[in-house]
Amino acid sequence: MAAQAAPRAVVVEDDADTRELIEIVLRRDGIEVAAAEDGESALRLVRELRPDLVTLDVQLPDMEGTEVCRRLREFSDALVMMVTSRTDEVDRLVALDLGADDYLAKPFSPRELTARAGALLRRSRTRSGDAPSDRVLEAGGGLVLVPVRHLALLDDTPVPLTPAEVDVLAVLAREPGRRWERAALVAEVWGGDFIESDFLIDVHVASLRRKLRKAGAGRDRIRTVDASAYVLQPA
Repeated sequence: MAAQAAPRAVVVEDDADTRELIEIVLRRDGIEVAAAEDGESALRLVRELRPDLVTLDVQLPDMEGTEVCRRLREFSDALVMMVTSRTDEVDRLVALDLGADDYLAKPFSPRELTARAGALLRRSRTRSGDAPSDRVLEAGGGLVLVPVRHLALLDDTPVPLTPAEVDVLAVLAREPGRRWERAALVAEVWGGDFIESDFLIDVHVASLRRKLRKAGAGRDRIRTVDASAYVLQPA
Protein backbone atom coordinates (compact mmCIF):
# COMPACT_ATOMS: atom_id res chain seq x y z
CA MET A 1 0.00 0.00 0.00
CA ALA A 2 1.40 3.40 -1.01
CA ALA A 3 2.17 5.85 1.76
CA GLN A 4 -0.26 8.73 2.10
CA ALA A 5 1.11 11.93 0.59
CA ALA A 6 1.94 14.70 3.01
CA PRO A 7 -0.70 17.43 3.14
CA ARG A 8 0.18 20.73 1.47
CA ALA A 9 -0.41 24.24 2.72
CA VAL A 10 -0.06 27.75 1.33
CA VAL A 11 0.75 30.37 3.96
CA VAL A 12 -0.38 33.87 2.96
CA GLU A 13 1.11 36.49 5.27
CA ASP A 14 2.99 39.73 4.59
CA ASP A 15 4.58 39.97 8.06
CA ALA A 16 7.84 38.03 7.82
CA ASP A 17 7.97 36.97 11.48
CA THR A 18 4.40 35.67 11.54
CA ARG A 19 4.85 33.95 8.19
CA GLU A 20 8.02 32.21 9.40
CA LEU A 21 6.32 31.07 12.62
CA ILE A 22 3.40 29.52 10.72
CA GLU A 23 5.75 27.83 8.26
CA ILE A 24 7.90 26.35 11.04
CA VAL A 25 4.90 24.99 12.95
CA LEU A 26 3.24 23.45 9.90
CA ARG A 27 6.47 21.88 8.63
CA ARG A 28 7.11 20.45 12.09
CA ASP A 29 3.71 18.76 11.79
CA GLY A 30 4.68 17.09 8.51
CA ILE A 31 2.96 19.55 6.17
CA GLU A 32 4.58 20.71 2.94
CA VAL A 33 4.50 24.52 2.89
CA ALA A 34 4.69 27.22 0.23
CA ALA A 35 4.32 30.90 1.11
CA ALA A 36 2.98 34.09 -0.45
CA GLU A 37 3.21 37.70 0.74
CA ASP A 38 0.22 39.12 -1.16
CA GLY A 39 -3.15 38.13 -2.54
CA GLU A 40 -2.32 37.79 -6.22
CA SER A 41 0.67 35.56 -5.49
CA ALA A 42 -1.49 33.49 -3.15
CA LEU A 43 -4.13 32.90 -5.80
CA ARG A 44 -1.48 31.81 -8.31
CA LEU A 45 0.06 29.40 -5.80
CA VAL A 46 -3.30 27.87 -4.90
CA ARG A 47 -4.10 27.30 -8.59
CA GLU A 48 -0.67 25.77 -9.18
CA LEU A 49 -0.24 23.63 -6.05
CA ARG A 50 -3.85 22.72 -5.19
CA PRO A 51 -3.09 22.72 -1.44
CA ASP A 52 -5.17 21.06 1.25
CA LEU A 53 -4.94 24.10 3.54
CA VAL A 54 -4.52 27.86 3.13
CA THR A 55 -3.73 30.13 6.07
CA LEU A 56 -4.82 33.58 4.98
CA ASP A 57 -4.07 36.88 6.69
CA VAL A 58 -6.89 39.41 6.64
CA GLN A 59 -4.63 42.42 5.96
CA LEU A 60 -2.51 42.06 2.80
CA PRO A 61 -0.69 44.77 0.83
CA ASP A 62 -2.62 44.40 -2.43
CA MET A 63 -6.12 43.31 -1.36
CA GLU A 64 -8.15 42.29 1.67
CA GLY A 65 -7.84 38.68 2.74
CA THR A 66 -11.62 38.39 2.52
CA GLU A 67 -11.40 39.25 -1.19
CA VAL A 68 -8.72 36.58 -1.65
CA CYS A 69 -11.04 34.10 0.06
CA ARG A 70 -13.95 35.05 -2.20
CA ARG A 71 -11.87 34.65 -5.36
CA LEU A 72 -10.25 31.45 -4.12
CA ARG A 73 -13.65 29.86 -3.52
CA GLU A 74 -14.45 30.28 -7.22
CA PHE A 75 -11.96 27.54 -8.13
CA SER A 76 -10.70 25.78 -4.99
CA ASP A 77 -12.05 23.60 -2.18
CA ALA A 78 -8.92 24.07 -0.08
CA LEU A 79 -9.56 24.46 3.63
CA VAL A 80 -9.15 28.14 4.50
CA MET A 81 -8.04 29.37 7.92
CA MET A 82 -8.25 33.14 8.22
CA VAL A 83 -5.66 34.80 10.45
CA THR A 84 -7.17 37.85 12.16
CA SER A 85 -6.63 40.10 15.12
CA ARG A 86 -8.78 39.30 18.14
CA THR A 87 -10.75 42.52 17.62
CA ASP A 88 -11.63 41.85 13.95
CA GLU A 89 -15.02 40.21 14.55
CA VAL A 90 -16.51 41.78 11.42
CA ASP A 91 -13.66 40.38 9.32
CA ARG A 92 -14.24 36.95 10.84
CA LEU A 93 -17.96 37.07 10.09
CA VAL A 94 -17.38 38.20 6.50
CA ALA A 95 -14.66 35.59 5.92
CA LEU A 96 -16.76 32.71 7.25
CA ASP A 97 -19.70 33.87 5.14
CA LEU A 98 -17.45 33.88 2.05
CA GLY A 99 -16.33 30.30 2.62
CA ALA A 100 -13.52 30.29 5.17
CA ASP A 101 -13.53 27.16 7.34
CA ASP A 102 -11.98 28.58 10.49
CA TYR A 103 -10.04 31.53 11.84
CA LEU A 104 -6.95 31.91 13.98
CA ALA A 105 -6.87 35.01 16.16
CA LYS A 106 -3.59 36.87 16.74
CA PRO A 107 -1.67 36.54 18.93
CA PHE A 108 -1.77 32.74 18.73
CA SER A 109 0.39 29.98 20.16
CA PRO A 110 2.07 27.25 18.09
CA ARG A 111 -0.02 24.74 20.03
CA GLU A 112 -3.28 26.40 18.95
CA LEU A 113 -2.13 26.57 15.33
CA THR A 114 -1.23 22.87 15.40
CA ALA A 115 -4.57 21.91 16.93
CA ARG A 116 -6.69 23.91 14.52
CA ALA A 117 -4.74 22.99 11.38
CA GLY A 118 -4.77 19.32 12.40
CA ALA A 119 -8.53 19.33 12.95
CA LEU A 120 -9.15 20.95 9.57
CA LEU A 121 -6.94 18.42 7.79
CA ARG A 122 -8.77 15.55 9.48
CA ARG A 123 -11.97 17.02 8.03
CA SER A 124 -10.32 17.01 4.61
CA ARG A 125 -9.41 13.32 4.87
CA THR A 126 -12.96 12.48 5.97
CA ARG A 127 -14.40 14.39 3.01
CA SER A 128 -12.26 12.46 0.55
CA GLY A 129 -13.28 9.06 1.91
CA ASP A 130 -16.57 7.17 1.83
CA ALA A 131 -18.10 9.27 4.57
CA PRO A 132 -21.81 10.03 5.11
CA SER A 133 -21.16 13.65 4.07
CA ASP A 134 -20.21 12.42 0.56
CA ARG A 135 -23.71 11.11 -0.13
CA VAL A 136 -26.96 12.83 -1.06
CA LEU A 137 -28.89 13.28 2.18
CA GLU A 138 -32.65 13.77 2.40
CA ALA A 139 -33.67 15.72 5.48
CA GLY A 140 -37.43 15.79 4.91
CA GLY A 141 -39.70 18.67 4.08
CA GLY A 142 -38.22 19.02 0.60
CA LEU A 143 -34.67 19.60 1.87
CA VAL A 144 -31.93 17.58 0.15
CA LEU A 145 -28.19 18.04 0.68
CA VAL A 146 -25.84 17.37 -2.26
CA PRO A 147 -22.34 17.70 -0.70
CA VAL A 148 -20.28 17.03 -3.83
CA ARG A 149 -21.99 19.98 -5.54
CA HIS A 150 -21.70 22.28 -2.49
CA LEU A 151 -25.41 22.92 -2.37
CA ALA A 152 -28.72 21.94 -0.86
CA LEU A 153 -32.03 21.77 -2.66
CA LEU A 154 -35.14 23.13 -0.97
CA ASP A 155 -38.16 22.05 -3.01
CA ASP A 156 -35.77 21.93 -6.01
CA THR A 157 -34.50 25.48 -5.37
CA PRO A 158 -30.66 25.41 -5.29
CA VAL A 159 -29.07 26.74 -2.09
CA PRO A 160 -25.30 27.30 -2.64
CA LEU A 161 -23.23 26.44 0.44
CA THR A 162 -19.67 26.97 1.61
CA PRO A 163 -17.61 23.82 2.39
CA ALA A 164 -18.01 24.36 6.14
CA GLU A 165 -21.77 24.86 5.78
CA VAL A 166 -21.95 21.60 3.83
CA ASP A 167 -20.18 19.77 6.65
CA VAL A 168 -22.37 21.27 9.39
CA LEU A 169 -25.61 20.59 7.51
CA ALA A 170 -24.45 17.05 6.63
CA VAL A 171 -24.15 16.20 10.32
CA LEU A 172 -27.55 17.68 11.14
CA ALA A 173 -29.19 16.02 8.11
CA ARG A 174 -27.97 12.54 9.04
CA GLU A 175 -30.52 12.47 11.87
CA PRO A 176 -33.24 15.11 11.42
CA GLY A 177 -34.89 15.83 14.74
CA ARG A 178 -31.83 14.92 16.81
CA ARG A 179 -30.63 17.46 19.36
CA TRP A 180 -26.96 18.36 18.82
CA GLU A 181 -25.11 20.16 21.59
CA ARG A 182 -22.60 22.66 20.24
CA ALA A 183 -19.62 20.68 21.56
CA ALA A 184 -20.87 17.48 19.94
CA LEU A 185 -21.43 19.27 16.64
CA VAL A 186 -17.91 20.72 16.75
CA ALA A 187 -16.50 17.26 17.48
CA GLU A 188 -18.37 15.76 14.50
CA VAL A 189 -17.42 18.49 12.03
CA TRP A 190 -13.92 19.47 13.18
CA GLY A 191 -12.88 16.36 15.07
CA GLY A 192 -12.32 18.09 18.40
CA ASP A 193 -12.94 21.13 20.55
CA PHE A 194 -11.86 24.60 19.51
CA ILE A 195 -11.30 27.80 21.39
CA GLU A 196 -14.27 30.06 20.58
CA SER A 197 -16.04 27.15 18.89
CA ASP A 198 -19.48 28.49 19.88
CA PHE A 199 -18.86 31.54 17.72
CA LEU A 200 -17.77 29.37 14.80
CA ILE A 201 -20.81 27.08 14.93
CA ASP A 202 -23.26 29.93 15.52
CA VAL A 203 -22.00 31.84 12.46
CA HIS A 204 -22.36 28.81 10.16
CA VAL A 205 -25.83 27.96 11.50
CA ALA A 206 -26.97 31.58 11.12
CA SER A 207 -25.77 31.58 7.52
CA LEU A 208 -27.54 28.28 6.80
CA ARG A 209 -30.77 29.65 8.24
CA ARG A 210 -30.49 32.83 6.17
CA LYS A 211 -29.85 30.91 2.95
CA LEU A 212 -32.73 28.49 3.54
CA ARG A 213 -35.13 31.35 4.28
CA LYS A 214 -34.03 33.08 1.08
CA ALA A 215 -34.76 29.87 -0.83
CA GLY A 216 -38.32 29.85 0.51
CA ALA A 217 -38.30 28.09 3.87
CA GLY A 218 -41.34 29.37 5.73
CA ARG A 219 -39.64 28.98 9.11
CA ASP A 220 -36.19 28.25 10.47
CA ARG A 221 -35.39 24.64 9.63
CA ILE A 222 -32.55 24.66 12.19
CA ARG A 223 -33.96 25.31 15.65
CA THR A 224 -32.03 26.43 18.73
CA VAL A 225 -32.83 24.39 21.84
CA ASP A 226 -32.13 25.68 25.36
CA ALA A 227 -29.63 28.21 23.92
CA SER A 228 -27.03 25.44 23.72
CA ALA A 229 -28.03 22.98 21.03
CA TYR A 230 -29.35 22.75 17.46
CA VAL A 231 -32.00 20.54 15.85
CA LEU A 232 -32.72 20.23 12.13
CA GLN A 233 -36.48 20.14 11.79
CA PRO A 234 -37.45 17.20 9.56
CA ALA A 235 -40.35 19.07 7.97
